[in-house]
Formats: sequence, C-alpha cells, structure tokens
Amino acid sequence: MEGGFLYFVIAVIVIILLGAAIRIVQEYERGTVFRLGRFVGLRGPGLVLLIPFIERMMKVDLRVITMDVPAQECITVDNVTVKVDAVIYFRVVNASDAVLKVLDYIKATSLLASTTLRNVVGQSELDELLAHRDKLNEKIQVVVDEGTNPWGIKVSMVEVKDVELPAGMQRAMAAQAEAERERRAKVVHAEGEYQAAEKLAEAAGVISAQPIALQLRYLQTLSSIATERTNTILFPLPIDLVAPFLGRGSSEKK
Repeated sequence: MEGGFLYFVIAVIVIILLGAAIRIVQEYERGTVFRLGRFVGLRGPGLVLLIPFIERMMKVDLRVITMDVPAQECITVDNVTVKVDAVIYFRVVNASDAVLKVLDYIKATSLLASTTLRNVVGQSELDELLAHRDKLNEKIQVVVDEGTNPWGIKVSMVEVKDVELPAGMQRAMAAQAEAERERRAKVVHAEGEYQAAEKLAEAAGVISAQPIALQLRYLQTLSSIATERTNTILFPLPIDLVAPFLGRGSSEKK
C-alpha cells in the first residue's frame, strides 16, 4: 500500500516537472529564456526544454500588429483645429530588445505614435494635410520608426484615416469649392463663345468674298424649313435674290 502511494507521488512529481520543463513555441513566435532572472537567449520555434523552476520563458509574437491610433486634436500651422486619427502597422524584429528594453512595447509604440501624429500635424498646414496625406504618412512613419528602433520594433506603415474639420470650416470649404466650380464653368462658357465668334467671323469673310454663297445658304435654309409640319411659314426674302428677276421684267416692258 505504501509502495503504491510512493509511486503515485513520484508520478505526480514527474508530471509537474515535465509540465514546467516542456514548452511549445509557434513558428511566428520566439521565446526569451531567463535563468534565475538572467537573460540566456532566444528559443524556438518548436519544442523547448527548460530547467524546471530555474528557467522561465516569455513568448514574443513576431507577426505584424495593426493598431488604431486614437483621434488627436491638433492645431495646424494656419491655426485650424482638426481631429486626426490613424492606423499603424509594426512588428517585432528583435525579440530580446522588445522584452529587455521596454516594459510594454505595444503600449509604448501606441503612445509614441499618438504624440508623433499630434506633433507632425501641428507642423503642417491644412491644405497639406488634406491634399498631400501621403507625405504626412511618410513623415510620421519615419519619426515613429526611429523612436521604436532601440526597442526592436520596425514600423512598416502609418496611414492617416480621417481628418475631422470644424463645422464652420467645412461650410467655408464647401462655399469655396462651389465658387471654384462656377468660375471654371464661366471660363469654359467664355472660351466656347470666343471660338464660336471666331468661326462666325471666318464664315462672314467667306460669304463676303463669294456673294453667291449667301444665296446658296438661303436656299438650303428653305429646304430645311420645308420639312417642318406647320401650316404657315414666314420667311424673309432677300432683295438680292430677286433683283435679277426684277431687272429682267423691267427690260421686257421696254
């Protein structure tokens, strides 16, 4: 009876030791191993054996992390208050630095991205923020990447998602855009009138050089009017067109 109990105790101890010694590290993870509090290296991926109760391991995910940067209220160079939010993509490239040199690398990266977003927007004008957002993204990415590099973090991309403007500024921009569209429409209309006037002047020159052209145009107009389904058509008759017939009639009377 005592021997069976002893075997049971030994089996429990072996299971506990195996549970404390065996770790599984996924392909996208790395394990940072500490021996009595001292960092001794990285392990994984795969099966990792530890010295029970002497070594402990912290896993670090190496996949790309997508994180929303909370909306920041900023004042641009031209004194416009805007709210800007963004999304940041980063990953751990050095697992030992991410564990040893910063307490919480995800939280630290988030706070750095927030302050950098506010500072960069504060150094930009509103037009640049709206029209050249790619340059703003690149500037934020470079600054955040330099700040997180000592922590073993690589920031691959930063994208500004939304720029929220005050209601008064939105109305002013809408009015400006409408005025710009009206200006372009007037310019296009004026250009069309100018081109039409040029063509009419050329046509007048041709008709003045060849008077018979006016009579041919008159006959063509009569032909087009004849197709209209109307009972009465009033059309002015040029004197030049009937002058030859009037001259012939007066000569026959003589």
